[in-house]
Amino acid sequence: MADGDGLGEAAIAAASPASAPGLSLSLGWRERLRAGLAGTGASLWFVAGLGLLYALRVPLRLCENLAAVTVFLNSLTPKFYVALTGTSSLISGLIFIFEWWYFHKHGTSFIEQVSVSHLRPLMGGTESSISEPGSPSNNRESETSRQNLSECKVWRNPLNLFRGAEYRRYTWVTGKEPLTYYDMNLSAQDHQTFFTCDTDFLRPSDTVMQKAWRERNPPARIKAAYQALELNNDCATAYVLLAEEEATTIVDAERLFKQALKAGETIYRRSQQCQHQSPQHEAQLRRDTNVLVYIKRRLAMCARKLGRIREAVKIMRDLMKEFPPLTMLNIHENLLESLLELQAYADVQAVLAKYDDISLPKSAAICYTAALLKTRTVSDKFSPETASRRGLSTAEINAVEAIHRAVEFNPHVPKYLLEMKSLILPPEHILKRGDSEAIAYAFFHLQHWKRIEGALHLLQCTWEGTFRMIPYPLEKGHLFYPYPSCTETADRELLPYLVCFYFKHDTRLWKFSAFLMSLLFAFHHVSVYPKKEIPFFIHFTAGLCSSTAMIAFLTHQFPEIMGVFAKAEHYHHPGPC
Repeated sequence: MADGDGLGEAAIAAASPASAPGLSLSLGWRERLRAGLAGTGASLWFVAGLGLLYALRVPLRLCENLAAVTVFLNSLTPKFYVALTGTSSLISGLIFIFEWWYFHKHGTSFIEQVSVSHLRPLMGGTESSISEPGSPSNNRESETSRQNLSECKVWRNPLNLFRGAEYRRYTWVTGKEPLTYYDMNLSAQDHQTFFTCDTDFLRPSDTVMQKAWRERNPPARIKAAYQALELNNDCATAYVLLAEEEATTIVDAERLFKQALKAGETIYRRSQQCQHQSPQHEAQLRRDTNVLVYIKRRLAMCARKLGRIREAVKIMRDLMKEFPPLTMLNIHENLLESLLELQAYADVQAVLAKYDDISLPKSAAICYTAALLKTRTVSDKFSPETASRRGLSTAEINAVEAIHRAVEFNPHVPKYLLEMKSLILPPEHILKRGDSEAIAYAFFHLQHWKRIEGALHLLQCTWEGTFRMIPYPLEKGHLFYPYPSCTETADRELLPYLVCFYFKHDTRLWKFSAFLMSLLFAFHHVSVYPKKEIPFFIHFTAGLCSSTAMIAFLTHQFPEIMGVFAKAEHYHHPGPC
């Protein structure tokens, strides 16, 4: 993580706990100074105690007692030092093992927790805020324990690019494959689900297209699409395949989708007339509905890419009204992006009010768009220095809480929005709350954050502090269900991270080159957040254990030398008297 977020954290910490519940970011240097001055009473008592001890050094015969201790130490044999260092090494090792186990189970250091909870109040500090039994965080934890969700469900990217006009052109220019085999295989399964049904044998062109969707070779799929058009010039799915994979520009893709729309509407009307004849006809209607919705949605995306944004918005709104059950396509995310391009923020808020519901699956687009709208109201006048002096206003607290909510849902996004990590082309499928979703969101929404003055600055001031508030262990999520632990594995299958050279004649050479390239030329480094830094006391106990073990080993091997060394150290530092 980048440094330099202290001012932002100071501004956030200036907010009162009552006005910003759950907002306990790290304090800035001014707040640390105030806290230190507040605890000077305990320091004064400590200094007074030292002065009293010095004044009573003669009545207490401190010098004579210290001399007796010196005689006792001089009489010790090397065996004593061996036993002493061995015992201390054993004790420090046990403390280190216990600290490590406690950290992995509870997410914090036991010594640190005891010092904060019990010793800090005695030293004049303030106790950390504890949630009340009826607080929202506890309620959410109980809801979290009841939820049994699929951790690594992969979703189709609602803003996925066109294979021929965008993904393949990228390959021609860079020589890199933006899509992994796993991602393309998922798309093939989606196409078979959306565009095929049990009645395909009734229409020869659909039979050919059923085989085309199963093909793994792009030229074979394109050839099969042309064969289907020879059998039936009104085969909508054949035009869809050609628009997705053969068209090299968005203009060509739009032309083919318009032909697909004309054919798809004709087929859809026929299916509507026959839907009640048999279950097979109902399945055929569902398939034709999917095809028609897919075509209109891609036409809207073509219009968006060609600059006709209002036309794209109209198509999307009509789709959402005409086919409300088809929420799996997440057309509202396409609509949000287009409305942000038009800077129609009131319309964006209206869409969020409908879809930003706790009962619906969240997405980075929803959470970060909500944060963007609240940030927009305060970002142009926000100053960390001013906020640290006067505290945060209500609007600023709402903006920070919205960023906190978004970061807890997907902590990978800020690094892409702040351009701390390089963007790549988004995959065709994403893993919600994963690195793939962060790439897909930032790829299309970075321009909207840049357009609003100060939005990225406010995000930069606050995101690292909110990131450190992500609960640990991750099962104790406050706003959302637990962060999936398998995101790294799924994202590595979705995102390209290896550049391979192919050797036709020597398989072993190809395997070795692939391994070598994976070490030297990684295409994309997958984010593996959230991670928590190991507390200081674990590092301290580890160092203490290692140093005492080394001293114990040296004392056991060279007892005479270590005994002389210990006595020499004592003579060089005889004490205050």
